[in-house]
Amino acid sequence: MRSLIGAVVGALYVATPALAETPAAIVEDVQGKVDGIAFMDYVAPGKIIKLGPKASITLSYLKSCLRETISEGVVLVGTEQSTVQLGEVKRDKVPCDTNAAQLSEREANQSAATTFRTVRSDAKSAPAKLPTIYGVAPLVQAKSGGTLVIERTDGKEPTISVPLRNETMIGGKFYDFAKAGKSLTPGGSYLAILGAKRYAFQVDAGATSSPTPIVGRLLRLE
Repeated sequence: MRSLIGAVVGALYVATPALAETPAAIVEDVQGKVDGIAFMDYVAPGKIIKLGPKASITLSYLKSCLRETISEGVVLVGTEQSTVQLGEVKRDKVPCDTNAAQLSEREANQSAATTFRTVRSDAKSAPAKLPTIYGVAPLVQAKSGGTLVIERTDGKEPTISVPLRNETMIGGKFYDFAKAGKSLTPGGSYLAILGAKRYAFQVDAGATSSPTPIVGRLLRLE
């Protein structure tokens, strides 16, 4: 069995061109023996993951919004989905917005400026659609040490201010509003403020407090 897996891994390496280290997916769950992979890790295209007996992993792809639960075998991470050998994979399309999951700092600042112009304008035209999350409790990626402020921009709501301490963050880089017992309002538009960064986003009108796939509520502020 070990030699068979080695042959499969070798074949995957041969068939896979060198790819950039831009994250393709995030690890939502790990069960059993999976070497070199942990909960909330990012994985890049071309990454080989070997799953031990009875082991499984759940990957959520940032670009395609595919959520994969893979049991055993060998996994080759792609750009939009995985290739699986000697194992089983179950794929589901989940609600997510790639603009929310992959927003750059420049885009974030431009998005915030657009939001402020829209709020202050008397124009009756519909505003441009903001990056959207599909859960009321965002999962925010940010560096620890600062303070995250969330302000509502389309109505009155108490401002949320969160000190980003290592002990309250997952892996020192993710703050989970669900874990902290904090939530936003379905249909609301917000501004996330972290230092000099401004990030405008909205919560889908159909968002609930039910467990939501990570990729559907992920806000990357770095």
